Amino acid sequence: MAETAANKGLNLLTFSDGYDDGYKLSDDTKKFMTSIRSNGSKALRDAIAAAAEEGRPVTCLIYTILLPWATEVARELHIPSTLLWIQPATVFSIYYHFFNGFSDEITQKSDNPGWKIEIPGAPPLSKTDLPTFLLPSSSSEALAAFMQQFEALDAEPSKPKVFVNTFDSLEAEALTAIDRYELVGVGPLIPSAFIGGEDSWEKSFVVDFFEKSEGCIEWLNSKPQSSVVYVSFGSLLRLPKAQMEEIAAGLLRSGRPFLWVMRGEEKEKESEKLSCLEDLDKIGKIVTWCSQLEVLTHPSLGCFVTHCGWNSTLESLSCGVPVVAFPRWTDQGTNAKMIEDVWRIGARVRANEDGIVESEEIWRCVEEVMDGGVKSVEFRQNANKWKGLAREAAAENGSSTMNLKVFLNQAC
Repeated sequence: MAETAANKGLNLLTFSDGYDDGYKLSDDTKKFMTSIRSNGSKALRDAIAAAAEEGRPVTCLIYTILLPWATEVARELHIPSTLLWIQPATVFSIYYHFFNGFSDEITQKSDNPGWKIEIPGAPPLSKTDLPTFLLPSSSSEALAAFMQQFEALDAEPSKPKVFVNTFDSLEAEALTAIDRYELVGVGPLIPSAFIGGEDSWEKSFVVDFFEKSEGCIEWLNSKPQSSVVYVSFGSLLRLPKAQMEEIAAGLLRSGRPFLWVMRGEEKEKESEKLSCLEDLDKIGKIVTWCSQLEVLTHPSLGCFVTHCGWNSTLESLSCGVPVVAFPRWTDQGTNAKMIEDVWRIGARVRANEDGIVESEEIWRCVEEVMDGGVKSVEFRQNANKWKGLAREAAAENGSSTMNLKVFLNQAC
């Protein structure tokens, strides 16, 4: 384990998941998860043993979702463990209640026209608002992995504590919706320098696992305040060519400057190149990666067209950036529902019958967020409100900071 120069006392350990050439979405999910369990369990046992030999015994293990084997190792070694849930508390409640009495209602009735379901800790949800893994058409292996996570929690000898990357005022109902577990808001898990903190060193401590694009900030510096549309769909999702063309056409129609993060293969492969690249280059900038938090905190940014992954959603809320919600799978539909109807910081696109969001719809949502009208003003005001509440939660005496201090006092 190597000690980092930026923050003494924090050690980073890597282990092979058995897919050293990279995991592809087309790979066998069950085989992949089995490989992680086997390799990860051994690496974790070895790391805990090495720490003990060095006179630094592990007193608590914090692990994240879809790694239930981690808590099994901790239990074998008589070490307390705590799950860090990296999706919203609302999604945690949905999964929990699916496995505890709501599965038949969802699997048997969610295709009915006008169907909605009420789950504790969540607003009324339609089929498109649910995590996609709960739907009959989804991968059974993915849902089984979530079930194993809850089974691991239920095997704990006492009431399990679950850390959630959220904060109390953002998801108050969801955090208290389940009596069986103690859900604890510890977010937003973002370097404080990006949400009003004074620790500027944290910006240099942020680890990006992909190459940064050059020139993004310089380009943003040349644009007026709140004028730029930022477009990014995360590091995993690959959109079909037809959808990319619709996004491009929608951006061109808006005529607003944009920064579009496009996966390398989407930008470079001849077969994937957009038909209107020359026109796009006249008003915007296309890159293969950028430092997202630096972009979201830049004064020229006007809105974020996002896939609604939880990291991106929480970063938008914490940085006060209005959103065009463009969900595709997993928890993203739930996050988009919260963005549009609960937190009210943006507009959600609607796909056509073929699952494609057309350029007209993209343009409509961008304009609704950016045009300075009544809804646009409301979105920006609400985004600024959540930004302030995120700062409060992360402050020295804020709810998330105090929750962590209580935990550390108990664990140590």
